[in-house]
Amino acid sequence: VAHRDGAAHIARGGVALQGGGRLIKGRLAEGKLRGVGLLDPDPRSTPILTIDLSIESGDDGGPFDPTDHVALRRVVFDRMRDAGVPIGIGRYDEVRWWYTGDAFRTPAPDGEEWRTIHLGIDLFAGPGTPVRAPLAGRIASVADNAERLDYGPTLIVEHELADEGGAPVRFWTLYGHLDPAVLEEARPGRAVAAGDSLGSVGAPPRNGDWAPHLHFQIIVDRLGYDGTFPGVAAPGQREVWLALSPDPNALLAIPGETRAPRPEPGPALLAARAARIGPSLRLSYRRPLHIVRGRGTRLFDAAGQPFLDCVNNVAHVGHAHPRVSAAACRQMGLLNTNTRYLHDAILTYAERLAALFPQPLSVCFFVCSGTEANELALRMARTHTGKVGAVVLDAAYHGNSSSVVNLSPYKFDGPGGKGTRPWVRVAPMPDAYRGRYRGDGADVGTRYAAHVAESVAALEREPTWFGDRPPGAAAFFHESLLSCGGQIPLPPGFLGAAYDAARAAGAVCVADEVQVGFGRVGTHFWAFEEHDVVPDIVTLGKPIGNGHPLGAVVTTPDIARSFDNGMEYFNTFGGNPVSCAVGLAVLDVIEEEGLRENALRAGRHLLGRLEELMMRHPAIGDVRGRGLFVGIELVEDRETRVPAPEYADGLVQRMRERGVLLSTDGPDHNVIKIKPPLVFSERDADLLASRLDEVLSETAFRR
Repeated sequence: VAHRDGAAHIARGGVALQGGGRLIKGRLAEGKLRGVGLLDPDPRSTPILTIDLSIESGDDGGPFDPTDHVALRRVVFDRMRDAGVPIGIGRYDEVRWWYTGDAFRTPAPDGEEWRTIHLGIDLFAGPGTPVRAPLAGRIASVADNAERLDYGPTLIVEHELADEGGAPVRFWTLYGHLDPAVLEEARPGRAVAAGDSLGSVGAPPRNGDWAPHLHFQIIVDRLGYDGTFPGVAAPGQREVWLALSPDPNALLAIPGETRAPRPEPGPALLAARAARIGPSLRLSYRRPLHIVRGRGTRLFDAAGQPFLDCVNNVAHVGHAHPRVSAAACRQMGLLNTNTRYLHDAILTYAERLAALFPQPLSVCFFVCSGTEANELALRMARTHTGKVGAVVLDAAYHGNSSSVVNLSPYKFDGPGGKGTRPWVRVAPMPDAYRGRYRGDGADVGTRYAAHVAESVAALEREPTWFGDRPPGAAAFFHESLLSCGGQIPLPPGFLGAAYDAARAAGAVCVADEVQVGFGRVGTHFWAFEEHDVVPDIVTLGKPIGNGHPLGAVVTTPDIARSFDNGMEYFNTFGGNPVSCAVGLAVLDVIEEEGLRENALRAGRHLLGRLEELMMRHPAIGDVRGRGLFVGIELVEDRETRVPAPEYADGLVQRMRERGVLLSTDGPDHNVIKIKPPLVFSERDADLLASRLDEVLSETAFRR
């Protein structure tokens, strides 16, 4: 494909459609232009196969590199071989997965776009397959567009029609990726008749290093290009370029699907969502994204545009990791059933998972989500202690079921919430930046922990709806780093003192690692380990299955025995063979790809870049975090620390337009949260920081 952007010619292209371009499109639409067979064998009468190369397909599920066209050749020709056909068709107006590499990046008003829209038809065939002129004309140009991923040897033929008044109207056909022999054999100005030879299909690397194929395209206005013409377009210019290069199959008449279908437009999807999906489920961003694919740290929308995902901690080892996907597919093809049968997978996974915890944490219960894990942990704590109450930290979020919503001040003190239940006590969030005790002094953590002790004591002594009997403290629940609270690391000394206070009253300590576990902090596999404590129960979810519905509770043998009180705990899908295969694959990838170490390395690099930004942009009040769990607090004024939620939201919206996905959190919604997949690299961190610098420097965001 031609690498030139052509944006300077867009206005002229629009004018061209009012003259000869409109005539040509009309003749094509009426079927008044029909050519002879383009290849030998003729694709109109030879078995063919449409090859889906769209953003929602187009590869074999293996490790993806958009510059690896050996893989493209394998994908295309393996499918043709399996179907027993000599010709494969690549579709017109297709959003191509293979055009998401850097070679197809182009400037755009809000940053950049990728030229993902295919403007011609591809005919995949073996090298040397003869190429014929479908219409009479004369050779306008012969050129070698030799840059890798360009057209290679390229022929453009000029054709002429007469309008209603008899005046000549010209249009052109382009033939790309030809054999280099055409460079010697064809001469500009030479007349060709319909059916004449125009060379043959070339082979890599001389054909632009693509899978062997002919790229065929109609051009109604050359826009000053000589020897080449853009073969792909950016989505923002899609309709103009499609008007300049109308559907080639109106000329070729190849049977079957040669034009890619388009997805439902955004307004139609929004209307369907409003009619079918509960309105309490919100969409991200003012201009919602239609995401159709993920890979690594990138999400791709329906137009093939990549977005750096800086907030999706569910895809822990990267979106669509091929090893995780393969493990799920393989086990699904063998067996997926409940856990009432003996099966190696659940035992192997439990052993691998438990081995990652300090003693005495060694017994696993498997569930389907972090919510279920916290729900089960609450039941365990109550059964083990014979008490009912729980202490939580302000702004905490532990899940969406009825019981754990009542453990989540982020929900019950927010819109639609019903406030604190009688059996819950809320201790202040240990926020050393904005809270009641600030700074990095050694006593900050213990001063916050004293409030946990007070909350535990209140549950032990204060009668509630139990009449004269207080509920007692069954558990102290905490996230090991505070997520919805604003990406807050717990201050040193806090957990140790809080655990001592809870256990002194007979309560158990529950560490919620749903968002921060599995190596995210970099220094340790579990965030609680940073504080030299051992919880009684640990809850896991989100990253445990890389998007597969899996969760777990890991506890001590003593608590597990007390929970076995005659009431069976059974979860239909928790611990099924597919989930365990996925969980094992996630652990393998974390270990073998060194993702915990990467979280430490990339996280330190990111924090360094963000601290540099803080020195230049006074709207940044604080930068904090561990590993790849980072927060940026935005303020109106650094001295007063007045939160700037509207500023934070505006920044998130602008970053979305620049291809970087962020979100806000914190009680005041002024904290930019960053918790990307653990494959997030130092290069990704640099891209994030540079985009943040650009947006923070914009006039509308200056303080």
